[in-house]
Formats: sequence, C-alpha cells, structure tokens
Amino acid sequence: MRQNGTIGRNGIGELMAAIEVAERRSFRAAAEYLGISPTALSSNIRALEDRLGVRLFNRTTRSVSLTAAGAEFIARVAPALAEIERAAADAGSHGGAPSGLLRINSSVTGAHQVLAPVLRDFTRRYPLVSIALTTETRLVDIVLNGCDAGVRLEESVPADMVAVPLPFGLDFCVVAAPAYLQEHPAPGVPADLLHHRCIRSVLPGGGIYRWEFERGGEALALDVPGTVTLDNQLLLLKAAIEGMGIAYLARSVCDDAIAAGRLSLLLEPWMPKSSRLCLYYPHNRNTSPALRALVDTIRAAVPEGGEERRVAAPVEAIAEQPEDGDAERPR
Repeated sequence: MRQNGTIGRNGIGELMAAIEVAERRSFRAAAEYLGISPTALSSNIRALEDRLGVRLFNRTTRSVSLTAAGAEFIARVAPALAEIERAAADAGSHGGAPSGLLRINSSVTGAHQVLAPVLRDFTRRYPLVSIALTTETRLVDIVLNGCDAGVRLEESVPADMVAVPLPFGLDFCVVAAPAYLQEHPAPGVPADLLHHRCIRSVLPGGGIYRWEFERGGEALALDVPGTVTLDNQLLLLKAAIEGMGIAYLARSVCDDAIAAGRLSLLLEPWMPKSSRLCLYYPHNRNTSPALRALVDTIRAAVPEGGEERRVAAPVEAIAEQPEDGDAERPR
C-alpha cells in the first residue's frame, strides 16, 4: 500500500541504498558496495519510491539518473544519514578506541598521495575505523555528499572549513617513454614542446589544460599540440607509457613507471613548485573520534606548520583550470 511521505521499518537501509545509487549512478556498483544483490537493491529502491509516492530515479538499460524530486530528496537525506552514522560511531567510541566509518572525498591525485602513508598507517593504528575514499574530478560539497572530510589543494579548500595541512605536496612532471624519445629529440625548453606530439588534458568544464612551467621568476602556460586528448591521469599514464607522446602527469601517479624505466623525466628545471594538500572538514560540526584521530595522526606527521586553521575567506572557483590533479595541473 502506498503511504506518501512515510519511511518504513527498513527505512535506513532503503535510504542507504538510494544514496549509494545516486552517488554511483549504477545499481550494480551500489549493490556491490553494500554487499547485497542487485535484485535486493532494486526492491529496496522500489519500496522507498512506493512509500514516498514519487519516482527517485530514471532507469534505462544503459543509465541511471536522478529525477528532480530524487535529487532534492538525496540532497536533504544524505547529510542527515551521515550524521546518524557519526552519532553511532561516537556512541561506540565511548567504550574504547575510535570506530565507525569515515567518508573522505578527494581529487584523484590527492587520493594517490594520501592513501600511503597517511591512510595506510592510520588504518593499522585504528583497525576499528573503516575508510570510504571516493574521488571526483570536480570540487564537491562534502556536506551535501554526506562526507566527513575532503582532500584538496590548500588554496582550493572551501570557505568555512577547517584545513589540516598534509605532510606532502602535489608535484607534477613532464614525461615520455624511451621509445618516443628514440624517435624524437628531448625538449630542452618548454617552447620545444610546440614541435612535439603531446597528450593533452581536457578540463571538467570542457576546456584544454595549458601546461604550466616556471623558472627564475618566469611563468608560462603552453597550449601544447597533440592529436590525443584525455580526461584522466591513469589514461594519460597509459598513453605515455605506450609511446603516444609527451604527457604532463602527477608524480604520485607515474613514480613507479619512472623508477622502472618505462618513462623518462623531461624539463625538470622548469616544473612549478609543489602545491600543498590539506585534509578539511566543516568547522560547525561535532568532530567524531575517528576523524579527530585522523587529524591527530596527520598533525603528528607535520611537526611544523601542521596546525589546523579555519578558512575564513571564500575561495574563488578556478573556472578555466580548476583544482584537481585528474586532468589538470592545479595552482
């Protein structure tokens, strides 16, 4: 029987199912994450839609998208459910070590950096805490997305957040495969790239990233030539290894390939200085014991300059070259 606007006894499970489908845009991926069958997940969603009296998702054999009503519903319930999970974790932590789930959203290259050693060491020290680390090519609202914290460049941390500097920065490099360099002379200065085949990066907004360099106070950004344009650092890495051209990559993504001799570094004296990464979280929310433990772990690894600070002034969004290491060099 339809009961418009009510949540049944299985409401929390149904809400979790809806939030995961909305986040992953896939019933199968959401079912795998929740550890249930796609059939059970579909039944949960149908039961929730029936009780609410409104369709939350548009479904086809190829795609899943939120309806207008679904988008509004998820935007309101995701933070509430995240708060319930934090409250449960806080209650459990009174009896001993920090526990519960920490949801962290990060840029792709930020995730590569923070996974080891920070999260590796943290999970060893606090085995009762689970980490759900998701990546985005765009800066998202961590509150609306039900996350406890985010990882971004220091200058891109949103206003009214508490920023905790991480013990490392984000470095980029220009690389090419030995096979490519056997057929083409290595560039000596950035301008030489204009005569090379480069693997270009497309920005989330659709623009093409201009490769950034600086040396001796001189800074420049080049619109490099190339017939291949990609939107993902891992794709850029694969294309570079395959000898498809010269690529501009995050060091954390390509360090292993460089060490193995599959890629060679180019134009090192011209690379910009490291950009600092931060963990950040809302200042006006009760910090869970698990998040506090993570913050303390980070601060212990940064003896100087690792103090938390609240971002008081709004940070302007970078429209043409937004913060994220997934397809652009952040500034």
